[in-house]
Amino acid sequence: MKIGFVGGGNMAKAIIGGLKNNDFDTTAITVLELDAQKRTELSTAFNVRTSDNYDEIRNSDIIVLAVKPQQLREVCLQVTPILGTQLIISIAAGIRSADISRWLNHYQAIVRVMPNTPAQIQAGVSALYALAGVKQQQREQATTILDAVGKTLWLDDESKMDAVTAISGSGPAYVFYLIEALQEAGIGLGLQPEEAQMLALQTFAGAGLLAAQSTTDIKTLRAQVTSKGGTTEQGILALENANIKNIMLLAAKAAADKSRTLGDDLAK
Repeated sequence: MKIGFVGGGNMAKAIIGGLKNNDFDTTAITVLELDAQKRTELSTAFNVRTSDNYDEIRNSDIIVLAVKPQQLREVCLQVTPILGTQLIISIAAGIRSADISRWLNHYQAIVRVMPNTPAQIQAGVSALYALAGVKQQQREQATTILDAVGKTLWLDDESKMDAVTAISGSGPAYVFYLIEALQEAGIGLGLQPEEAQMLALQTFAGAGLLAAQSTTDIKTLRAQVTSKGGTTEQGILALENANIKNIMLLAAKAAADKSRTLGDDLAK
């Protein structure tokens, strides 16, 4: 399986690093990157081939479009002349597969992916959607590539990508925000900054791991910590009185609405 990446940014590096950790032969990877310094860094770190010439990825089985959404249309124009039977994987946020297909002269072997930043430590989650022109073998190849950086979820309806963007794509920022708030609360209650940071980080990490590994649903796990008349109950009551759950729902809706708007704007 020969893989060509267009763009050598953080997400490309995360995927290549994940593949390397899974014993994938990185000499079968070519990264198209215009920045000479980045090409040197990529070659040194991952033992991949690098180039600034699109023709160098012509013989790839899979081409991963790992550029910013605003750059994708121009990149597609450059990729179109080298297309044959390759699978195209796009990780550009917001750009719908129908628009990618249109920019690639109506090419149909396209998988759209929404990864998230924990992919950088192979702890991410990626949602995938395939056009009808994608073969089963190509779906399996896409799964193999994204499994290297975490869990994968195939969608049967591309419109769900806006919800995915709001929950898992933007979600890490919500978690960081809450960690930041809990850390500041600790400092306000008299802890040293490094003490508050360690406690907040480990609490989020441990609770997330417990939830992921437990067969008990999240609501029950929360109830198990919330003893009647105890300290946690008072904290939860304060959160409920502040309507925090509804605020989180509004945040997710705002992100999903923005995802749809970006898709509309970038398609023009």
